[in-house]
Amino acid sequence: MTMTGIDPPAVEVQGLTRVFNGGKGKPDHRALDAFDLSVSAGEVHGLLGPNGAGKTTLCKILSTVLLPTGGTARVHGLDVVADAARVRPLLGIVFGGERGLYTRMSAAQNLRFWAALYGLGRREGRRRADALLERVGLGDRSGQRVETFSRGMKQRLHLARGLIGDPRLLVLDEPTVGMDPVAAHEFRDLVEELRAEGRAVLLTTHDMAEAEALCDRVSFIDGGRLLRCEDPRMLGELLSRHERVHAKGVAEALARRIAALPGVERVKQTGPGEVLVETDRDGAALPVLRTLVEAGVTDVSTAPPTLEEVYLHLIGDRGMAVRS
Repeated sequence: MTMTGIDPPAVEVQGLTRVFNGGKGKPDHRALDAFDLSVSAGEVHGLLGPNGAGKTTLCKILSTVLLPTGGTARVHGLDVVADAARVRPLLGIVFGGERGLYTRMSAAQNLRFWAALYGLGRREGRRRADALLERVGLGDRSGQRVETFSRGMKQRLHLARGLIGDPRLLVLDEPTVGMDPVAAHEFRDLVEELRAEGRAVLLTTHDMAEAEALCDRVSFIDGGRLLRCEDPRMLGELLSRHERVHAKGVAEALARRIAALPGVERVKQTGPGEVLVETDRDGAALPVLRTLVEAGVTDVSTAPPTLEEVYLHLIGDRGMAVRS
């Protein structure tokens, strides 16, 4: 508790900096640059950014596995450096990939092992492991060795592992990578449950639709800097306003007609008779599609803008390099 008796934020980051030594004559890399962030208890906060933006570095510092170069980071009022031993029991961490899972052990054995590391007794560890495996849809696979699991199943087991210590803050780094659509939908339901339980969730993702569906707020990061913190409804507006239409078999005259339609920002030729139409107004894609179909074009598809395109729409050309 703070001196005012008000609970501190689940995450409070001020001026956080992390510089990696380049070595062998290479320049140093500033992964985080005077970064500020605040996440309330019970909030699902999304971190959106291209690869190398600094998202994972931030998560590792909050998780006490990486020291900052400067600035401060606190979890529920505890400094992640000075109070690391007290911070760790408050955390659940899901970094994905193969790390953190013992593939020759069963799913249940993995979770019971992690429960023991959190200091849980054998009976409580078994109870919590069984409940979490059911919660993430692996109850019928609890006795199977993890080496037989698909990538999506391993990621669900990672989620269960992140919850085994009953954390107040869950750090999820690209948690749905490798999941099939059904498992990803079940994951979203799980995050809703965690929010309802009053837990804070810090979620890094490249998936803007996922961020819009799950998050209370989203922070845009690039070059280790916080660009903007927004309501996720803004993402929905961007996704609909800047929709893209891809078509094949488009004659040059038809492409010029489409370029003249209201709300069409750009028509880019991507191949012989192949165009990508970018819109900048909600609903502008519909007359584009109608014009194409009436002209006899049948190879047509639509897609939301990429994360990089959203960055360009958000920040324009103010010197921001968006990396792939």
